[in-house]
Amino acid sequence: MSSAPGPEDGLFPPAGDPPVADGDCGVGFEGQGGEGRGRRRGRPEQTPLQRALALLSRREHSRKELTAKLVSRGLEPAAVDAAVERLAGEGWQDDARFAEGLVRTRSDSGYGPVRIRAELATHGLDEVAVETAMATFEGDWVELARDLARRRLGHRGLEPGLQAQRKIADLLMRRGFPGDVVRAVSRLPLDEVD
Repeated sequence: MSSAPGPEDGLFPPAGDPPVADGDCGVGFEGQGGEGRGRRRGRPEQTPLQRALALLSRREHSRKELTAKLVSRGLEPAAVDAAVERLAGEGWQDDARFAEGLVRTRSDSGYGPVRIRAELATHGLDEVAVETAMATFEGDWVELARDLARRRLGHRGLEPGLQAQRKIADLLMRRGFPGDVVRAVSRLPLDEVD
């Protein structure tokens, strides 16, 4: 009959002993006065390619955003450009995929097309790439705006009238919906928005 391994098997250090067994595990303090504190000894500095890939493994980045992040971390701009170019060539970084994902996440969060287009433009995407990404939106902007107004203002029990229309219009304009969508939703009877 076998049992689960325990301290008596020698696989685990006895209670009270330091967790490090024989030898140095490579973690600790280097030098006098705390230099190198918290860094592992012997770990080589990551290359721009490795750092870019680490960022891309967390989420999609536009080419402009990825380059700016790496340069801001003290890497050489020429090495960063080469690394980003290689990752784009191998399909790890793709502005079109980034843009489609941004359209999807922002629209799911209740943002309108004006806001999303403006955000895409800040990432250095040209007008064709922005329009291609916006075309991937499969919903209806009026329905999205109506749902947002219902979620945000429906529980307040607003009386039908100018004040309710203003609150709905203000909300939708702040969220980046175009004027025609704002007018269509804010002029609906309140019970259709609720």
